[in-house]
Order: sequence, then structure tokens, then C-alpha cells
Amino acid sequence: MVASTRFTKKVLTGKGIMRYENGNGPASPELPEAPVGWAWSLNQFRSFRWNLTASAARPNPQGSYHYGKINITRTMKIVNSAIKVDGKLRYAINGVSHVDPETPLKLAEYYGVADKVFKYDTIQDDPPATVEDKVTLAPNVVNQTFRNFVEIIFENHEKSIQSWNLDGYSFFAVAIEPGRWAPEKRKNYNLLDGVSRHTIQVFPKSWAAIMLTFDNAGMWNVRSEQSERRYLGQQFYVSVLSPARSLRDEYNLPDNALVCGIVKDLPKPPPYSAGA
Repeated sequence: MVASTRFTKKVLTGKGIMRYENGNGPASPELPEAPVGWAWSLNQFRSFRWNLTASAARPNPQGSYHYGKINITRTMKIVNSAIKVDGKLRYAINGVSHVDPETPLKLAEYYGVADKVFKYDTIQDDPPATVEDKVTLAPNVVNQTFRNFVEIIFENHEKSIQSWNLDGYSFFAVAIEPGRWAPEKRKNYNLLDGVSRHTIQVFPKSWAAIMLTFDNAGMWNVRSEQSERRYLGQQFYVSVLSPARSLRDEYNLPDNALVCGIVKDLPKPPPYSAGA
């Protein structure tokens, strides 16, 4: 097995050898040439498709499985950036670099004091022109309507590859292309047999598009998979509230859950209803 670096001036290579009892001789001393650039990886992404003719179990055909036929209710374009604030490096999303408040976001929301801890929708669905020049440090929480079908565009203006993860959901990765995203790019989407996944890569100077239904109530993290970027602000949270306050949609706070911040001495909210 051979692995080699990409997006570096000097290619570094690592190899591992596996020996089988019934193998024929030693491994080849010659390493195969790696693909040049990232076009190979892009084409590999496009080749990942769901086998719609297989008889094995797959997502409910009555749900978001037919994602290409669902009307989009909201489009968000996410642009990552790096900038120094007071001489210190920060990473941001649409001009906002996330910082964790003293009171955990979900606790603040559950106890009904969210307005004292953070503001919803501090980032715009369409990033401002100053996204790469100005950064605000704040808790970054996006409010999503329960069960809405949403299109999210990750646009990478930097020279390094980005990788994103969305907690609590699987999404359909429908496109990755070089350049900047525009509405007319939707004609290139795979709206039939895209594979559902939890992470998506965004190549340098490129964009990626995903689609999903926000039907899992809770507070979910969207973050860079690069720990440095995540720690220094390249993440945000998605708040998905069920209007029913029903156990069908979300569990109550566990009795042994630790609380802190401004909710530490507050009475526990009434439990969700089991009959709703």
C-alpha cells in the first residue's frame, strides 16, 4: 500500500507491506506512480454513486432518498477565510470566527435563555464582500427550520484543501467543481444517485454542494476537519428546534447532566411531551 502527499511542493511517500500466507513472492520493489494534481480525486468523487438497481436495504424511498425532486427552501453559501485579529491568527466562516461561550449553547437554548448567551444567524446565507478582510469573534449559531430541505455550498478561496463534517446528519454530496459557485451551476448537480455521507472535501479554489433535510432536532456542529482551523474558529452550530416539544423529536435533558454557566441555578424546564 502506497500513500503520497498532495498540495505540497515536495511529494512525500509512505508505504506499507502486507504479507499473505498464500502470497506469491515479495512485494514489487517499484512503486506505482501517483496521479498528478487533484483531477483524479475529483473524478473519483464523481464516480461514487448509489446502485439504485440493488435489492439490498436502502433509505426509505418516501423520504429524502429522492432528494433531487424536493424543493429547496434555503440556500447557504459557506466561505472559509483566515485573518489575523489583534496579531493572532483566526479562521472564520462568512466573516465570523466562532468562540465558545461560558454557557454551552444547547443548555442555553434548552433553559430558554439563548438570547442571553448568543444571537442566531450571525452569518448571512450569502457571505459579504468583506468576508476575507473583516472578522467578528462570536458564538456562531445558524437557526434552521425543522424539516426544511436545505442546499449548502462550501466555497474555498484558499490554496489548501478543506474538509467539512456535519454532526447529526447524513447529506447528499451532489457536486464538486473548480471556481466559484453560481445558481446556474445547479445544472451540473447529481440529483439522482449521489451517496449520503457525513464529510465533504473542498479542493483549492473550488466549491462543493450538499443537500439535506434538517429533520433531527438538536444543536449540531458544522466544522472544519482540520483541528487547528476548528479550534481557531472555523466552525458553526445549527439549531434545529421542533415546535412540538415532543419526545418524538428530541429527548429530555438527562437527570444526571452537568449544568454550568448562567443556567447552573435555574429550575429545570418542563419535560417534553410523550403524546405530542
